[in-house]
Amino acid sequence: MRNRIAVLLVVCTLAAGTLAAASPASKVDVERGAYLVRISSCNHCHTPLKTGPKGPEPDMTRMLTGHPAELKMPPAPDLGKGPWVWAAAVTNTAFAGPWGVSYAPNLTPDPETGLGKWTEKMFIAAMRSGHHLGKGRPILPPMPWDSMSAATDKDLKAMFAYLKSLPPVKNAVPEPGEPPRATP
Repeated sequence: MRNRIAVLLVVCTLAAGTLAAASPASKVDVERGAYLVRISSCNHCHTPLKTGPKGPEPDMTRMLTGHPAELKMPPAPDLGKGPWVWAAAVTNTAFAGPWGVSYAPNLTPDPETGLGKWTEKMFIAAMRSGHHLGKGRPILPPMPWDSMSAATDKDLKAMFAYLKSLPPVKNAVPEPGEPPRATP
């Protein structure tokens, strides 16, 4: 499951970066990108969950906006040496494990808090390298960037085109946190 979540995060992150630098995308590219984002399960981590009549469900009013800025997380739990290795927030947008704390980013094209300034080239580089913006800090679990790196350039470009076609939503997601300190 950890690998699946990681793959989904990577796919979503890569898709977002590619759209920004692309020339105007065709309707076919955007539709293909929507399909790829859907089957890659990007909503599982980048769309916060809410409680519905049957339990947790995606809050589609916040589709692909990432971890809610107003949801301040307490310190990450100390999971010790296992058998539990990682934990997730009730929204399924914040994750803690040996890597530290990671938050699902905003994949809408907001220029300040989302993918608005990303280029298609940056998006593809991020999905291929596993680094933010294609050259920055590592993309953290559970984002499955290693699985996303197998996508074709054409598919990553389509995903990016779709993400760039979404309405921009301002949602400043926190920066990743350090791993919890082991208790003596």
